[in-house]
Amino acid sequence: MTTRRADIVTAIKARLQRWLFRVGGPEAGPITLGQRRIFVLPTGFGLALALTLLVMLLASINYTLSLGFALTFLIGGVAWVSIHHAFRNLVDLTVSPGRSEAVFSGEAARFGVQLHNPGLRPRLGLQLWPGGGAPGDDGFDIAPQAGAVHFVAIPTRQRGWLQLPRLHLETRHPLGLIRAWSLFQPDQRCLVYPTPAADAPPLHHDGDDHPGSTAHGRGRDDFAGLRHHQTSDSPRHVAWKSVARGGPWRTKEFDGGGSQRVWLDWQHLPPGAGIEARLSRLTRWVVDADAAGLEYGLRLPGVELPPATGSAHRHACLAALALFGLPTAHAQPAS
Repeated sequence: MTTRRADIVTAIKARLQRWLFRVGGPEAGPITLGQRRIFVLPTGFGLALALTLLVMLLASINYTLSLGFALTFLIGGVAWVSIHHAFRNLVDLTVSPGRSEAVFSGEAARFGVQLHNPGLRPRLGLQLWPGGGAPGDDGFDIAPQAGAVHFVAIPTRQRGWLQLPRLHLETRHPLGLIRAWSLFQPDQRCLVYPTPAADAPPLHHDGDDHPGSTAHGRGRDDFAGLRHHQTSDSPRHVAWKSVARGGPWRTKEFDGGGSQRVWLDWQHLPPGAGIEARLSRLTRWVVDADAAGLEYGLRLPGVELPPATGSAHRHACLAALALFGLPTAHAQPAS
């Protein structure tokens, strides 16, 4: 009941924001932050200062204090000018989609958002975060007539395309009395691969009747060296002896000489496994085969990728697994 109530409140809040802030969905870049897209309100500190100035004004009127009037209007004038500076800190900024590398489900997707300052003054004390979230502590500046790329981390929970949500850009420059902000949603997506299975059996090497069967080539046990460990690497390939001695995490690489061919076939997986379990296991085998330098192909219902090697083939196989069985609107080919 509590979860349902929270969902209703979130939906009402999102609809109110769409109406109030004129953000109805993904926008093609570049997005220019004009006057009608920037909103200004006092911060908590600004409200406290306003209340203090009101008390000072009433005291100055009551006791006819000339210096009290001067101090009240001086501080009030500085606060009023800070509204103008906070607004100028955002107006005319342009926002464009940046790059976003594909990730495995469960990892954080990092969207690069490009901001450009066409003016002759720097933009200081900016913060950018997903709408509905909490602001981070990593404020940034943009030099005059320059650009900056800021990365936004979004958690992932399922495979497929992940749309960049609505973003919140805010500044409290120069005095922290006024917050100026804008909402926008660049049209940017990130491809999320299935989570590699942690308990997948190793690839088979004994014939074509198994889901990872190989043919025509050398064994995969020729050690070729170590490389930096990645999250998606199989635990079987970790150099545990180095880790036990307190050294950095490394992953073993094996030289297959490009002559060993592996077929990863959907039809050869256990029939009782669900779709997501099968995709997770095939994802693990793609990662393992690529790390071992094998020439591997992928067979899915309606999809067949011939054996090959390299990062482009790895991405093509993982993208096919990520988009398998999804609706057409969410399964467009990865660029």
